[in-house]
Amino acid sequence: MTTLPYITSEQIFRAITPAIAVEAIQRALRDGLDPAGDAPRGVVPVEHGHLLIMPSEGLGFVGTKIASVAPNNPTRSLPRIQASYLLMDAATLAPVALLDGSALTTRRTAAVSGAAVDALAPRHAARLLVFGSGPQAKAHIETIRALRPIEHVVVAARDPYKSEGLAAWVVEQGMQARISQAMAIGSALPEADIVVTATSADEPLFDGSLVRPGALVLAIGSHEPDVRELDGTLLGRSTVIVEEREAALREAGDVVQAVAEGSLDPDALIGLRELVRGEVTPAADRPIVFKSVGMAWEDLVIAVEAFQRPGDRARVASTGGIGRSGRRAFAADR
Repeated sequence: MTTLPYITSEQIFRAITPAIAVEAIQRALRDGLDPAGDAPRGVVPVEHGHLLIMPSEGLGFVGTKIASVAPNNPTRSLPRIQASYLLMDAATLAPVALLDGSALTTRRTAAVSGAAVDALAPRHAARLLVFGSGPQAKAHIETIRALRPIEHVVVAARDPYKSEGLAAWVVEQGMQARISQAMAIGSALPEADIVVTATSADEPLFDGSLVRPGALVLAIGSHEPDVRELDGTLLGRSTVIVEEREAALREAGDVVQAVAEGSLDPDALIGLRELVRGEVTPAADRPIVFKSVGMAWEDLVIAVEAFQRPGDRARVASTGGIGRSGRRAFAADR
């Protein structure tokens, strides 16, 4: 029986650095990948939460992520969201690899934001304000620092223990860190070159009038139309970039609610694809918001990158008996 390679979280993080992940996302968009080709995210309720089904096709492959969302898991000291990814050959639809879906999510979400940072953030951006203290907060700091000379990070989060932990990690990376309890958000916002919101908040985190022109806000925390981290004031006075227009108008609460309030013109939304391909140039005299909800094509791009990285054979474990690999038998190629 042929075994199906399994690429673990450690293997993904080791092989796909933040810079590699950002470059993979940029290359895919420049080479013609169209995010509008993705099917809408499937949501299936189950007894103790719900499942997210996220299929995509491109780059010679088909893939799908199955993510489980179990709201009560934190009380069991388990992750609220867990995921697995199945990668298939596009011609035969034969499985070629299984990957850790949570690691893919962490890496690709920050990489998509990184593509926005590379195109939009000031070249000398040194001050970063981060709302949240979870894996995405850390991944975004790591990715943004790979792209810009970040020296100062302010951490704003509800959990003091996690805030202190993230701040300590920031210092270990050679940057200065402060937490929100020690510095009012009202004074941190006007100083920030880049702001990241990576929380589970369902109401705006701050007064959007405090963000200065030219600053970049990356909002990644929500993917539901009734949940948002940013207010209509900020969306209305900003250039708004999204992964894909229809997905944003369907899932991004920050966008959906600002449009409903009359603060944001939906026709003014700019797609990340157009931005990366150099087809648009946002105005420099306004704040810029990049809102992402997490799309299936992003998982596919990073999964393919992890699968095709040269020299990965020694880092890939096998899961005996799970399935049969297709004509691009991974183990045979490496």
